[in-house]
Order: sequence, then C-alpha cells, then structure tokens
Amino acid sequence: MSLIPPDLRYTREHEWASLGDDGKVKVGITDFAQSRLGDVVFLDLPELESAVTAGESMGEVESTKSVSDIYAPLSGSVKGLNAECRDNPALVNQDPYGEGWLVVIEPGDAAEYEGLLTAEQYAAVVAELEGAEGG
Repeated sequence: MSLIPPDLRYTREHEWASLGDDGKVKVGITDFAQSRLGDVVFLDLPELESAVTAGESMGEVESTKSVSDIYAPLSGSVKGLNAECRDNPALVNQDPYGEGWLVVIEPGDAAEYEGLLTAEQYAAVVAELEGAEGG
C-alpha cells in the first residue's frame, strides 16, 4: 500500500498538492506514482513565471521504465522550482512528499485547491488501480 499523507490534496493523475500559509501550492508526484515509474532519472519542469492550466501537462518525469507527463493540479503561475530535485531526480523516489517536491504554483483561483481529491478519495483511486492490477 502506498503512503498517502492525510493533509495533502491529490489528482487522479497522481500529483499531490500542499497549500502553504502564503496561498501558494507546492506540487509533487505521489509515492504510488514514483513506485510505478521506477528509478527517476530526469525531470523536465516548467519555467519560472510560466502559466499552467489545471489538468494539462506542465512537464515530464523520465524513469528507467518510461516517460510520463506531470499534470498541473490547478491553474496559476509557477513561482518556485526544486532545483535540487532537478539536479538529483532520485529525490522523487527517495522522498516524494518532502525533498522530492517539484514546483510551487500561485493559483489563479484558490478554490481550485478545495476541488482536488482528499487523501481518502485518492486512496480509493489507488486501491482501484491496485485491484485492477491484481494487487
């Protein structure tokens, strides 16, 4: 069973979002996603100040197995990038909810955050996928 911190919000595409006190949202990929990807070897992240749109690709994560899109959990402007993670993509595998975060987005509409999946809802998505895979 994948680790799903209860205080974060999630997308069906396996990104997590954490709302900061400053109203900005830190984003990364979930433990479930990194475990399915395998060893992450490269990250293609959006540029600072670039606009991102909820549900659309804002970058890619490349692993030894595949290349997958990173989807924006909400619309807004990119205000921070994890340069350490870009230089050492293995952090995504080692600490997906901590040092392995990817970007910080300033949302255009703060209400979008509330529309993301709760930990319980995301756990149901993961359980469904794990069930479909036979465990």
